[in-house]
Amino acid sequence: MKILVTGGAGFIGSNLVRLLVQQHGHSVLNVDALTYAGNLRSLDDLRDDPRHRFAQADICDAAALQKLFSDFAPDSVMHLAAESHVDRSIDGPGAFIQTNIVGTYTLLQAARTHCETLTSPARERFRFLHVSTDEVYGSLGATGLFTEETPYDPHSPYSASKAASDHLARAWADTYKLPVLVTNCSNNYGPYQFPEKLIPVVILKALRGEPIPVYGQGDNIRDWLYVGDHAEALHTVLAKGHPGQTYNIGGNNERKNIDLVRLLCALLDELRPRADGLSYGCQITFVADRPGHDLRYAIDATKIKTELGWTPKQDNTSGFRQTVQWYLDNEVWTSDILNGSYKLQRLGTPA
Repeated sequence: MKILVTGGAGFIGSNLVRLLVQQHGHSVLNVDALTYAGNLRSLDDLRDDPRHRFAQADICDAAALQKLFSDFAPDSVMHLAAESHVDRSIDGPGAFIQTNIVGTYTLLQAARTHCETLTSPARERFRFLHVSTDEVYGSLGATGLFTEETPYDPHSPYSASKAASDHLARAWADTYKLPVLVTNCSNNYGPYQFPEKLIPVVILKALRGEPIPVYGQGDNIRDWLYVGDHAEALHTVLAKGHPGQTYNIGGNNERKNIDLVRLLCALLDELRPRADGLSYGCQITFVADRPGHDLRYAIDATKIKTELGWTPKQDNTSGFRQTVQWYLDNEVWTSDILNGSYKLQRLGTPA
């Protein structure tokens, strides 16, 4: 297929683009605005591959999108472009409203116009996959799981903007018969993640000998999904999913934040011990909690397993080991980012 991927220079997007091109043989037009988290260095191995084309464009730019659709004539769209960090949404919610809501609307309109120009059988094959988050569902208590029928209850500017974009995508399916698929995933981790998220922050702070910050007492629970598993799930939904349906994607891997941080420290103790022989765990520092910090997320991924046959390949330790090793092996990639304006400082601090 010819697939237009938005946000393909970001964390999940770059892993997805690599999978689509190298493992499934698709041609990809990678559309990314290259804001702070977009990094073409994450796709160096596709630099000379003719199946990968890159276009720097803002999804809020309707004219640019119209030209890209016209020139590339995609068979499908996979929409990942988004502002995605909760702490940044607390500091600057406007960018999240613009990209996640206005940008999604603009892209839906461009896809709708393109789809209406197609004739059979191309029109029947066309799909618009909207990639979202489990954070739209709000917070769980000690028990229970998010299903595709869980009511929306977003608690941060980020999750509220993603909830709005989900509703837009479904409205375009119902109103304009655009063949939309929606996925809601749990927390991703793995190679090429921008170092403001929990796992790369822990690894990089540990290696630099700095305090490793843990919000509150680290009791917040997340379901962790390896990015390679997520990318394969997205391809599965695109290939086999039924238009109009939502699929939750989870890693079957719930952990308290403090337990995850201790696991990462233990892996670093093994793979790159501190010179003084102490454990990296001695650098753990508890800091004031994030405002509106949801207690627990957990995904019920039964639907995608039973209907489409997807399950995660990484277990509750293998993906974390691979991730720690990747950051140890790719310090040039992270140092290039940290030499810029982002210095691992905390964002979204309580008022």
